[in-house]
Amino acid sequence: MHVGVVGLGRMGQIVVERLLDAGHEVVAFDLDSDARDTAADAGATATETLDALVDRLETAGDGTVRLWLMVPAGEAVDATLAELEPRLDSDDVVVDGGNSHFEDSLRRAEATDAAYLDCGTSGGPAGAELGFSLMIGGPAAAYQRLEPVFDAIATGPAGHERMGPSGAGHYVKMVHNGVEYALMQAYGEGFELLHRGRYDLDLAAVARTWNNGAVIRSWLLELCAEAFREEGSDLGDVADHVAGGSTGTWTVQEALEQEVPVPLVYQALAERFGSREDRFARRLANRLRYGFGRHEVRRREEE
Repeated sequence: MHVGVVGLGRMGQIVVERLLDAGHEVVAFDLDSDARDTAADAGATATETLDALVDRLETAGDGTVRLWLMVPAGEAVDATLAELEPRLDSDDVVVDGGNSHFEDSLRRAEATDAAYLDCGTSGGPAGAELGFSLMIGGPAAAYQRLEPVFDAIATGPAGHERMGPSGAGHYVKMVHNGVEYALMQAYGEGFELLHRGRYDLDLAAVARTWNNGAVIRSWLLELCAEAFREEGSDLGDVADHVAGGSTGTWTVQEALEQEVPVPLVYQALAERFGSREDRFARRLANRLRYGFGRHEVRRREEE
């Protein structure tokens, strides 16, 4: 199957590589020439413009334009769609694999001639080897047509699902991120008590032991062990600063609108916003964001 990938950052390159590994033909575009070169080196056909990308897809395979957008949420998605829209029709399919707000996805689906699928993507750089978890919203027929693509990018057939109509995929991903915030906060608070408590503990050993058979074992706990191994039980010079917050904010806003109590998610979000006081829990959350997403680790000397 021929697929166009627009946006060749860290996650976009993984999408390209997994599609190629599964035998799909990939046409790739990014504003950055180095990113295009990386995709070409992997085996994709890189184009210098979006028009050239669409031209290539229209003349290849069955002529259907299948596009996977992996560009930053917000204005970048709208700008890309505005440039693509004159070239798309109802036979084409667009997948937004970024962290867009679900209401923006609903608006875009209504305004776009092509079938529009909103796809929440989870797994971070580890997805290069394992595959992603994909939460997809939009027309069932378009989802079914692209199942081979989702099989390739996800961990396999069990790693993706159509969650419902337009917006549902990014809605589920929004709540997923709210849960992620709360889990990181819970691990952070537990390890802060161990760090400041009455015993001198090797926290990497604690995390490793917990992750072998304990009720609270998880990938995030594996990343806790990694953080303590590499930074030390006191987290070295990792700063008390946790970036991010948009998807958590959206989760709390939606919970207020639906009158659903989410105190743990709210508290975790508040901790991010209040990360000016030196807190061990937030320092661990800072390092965990590197573990699962390779986000930059803020260091104390950088403040």
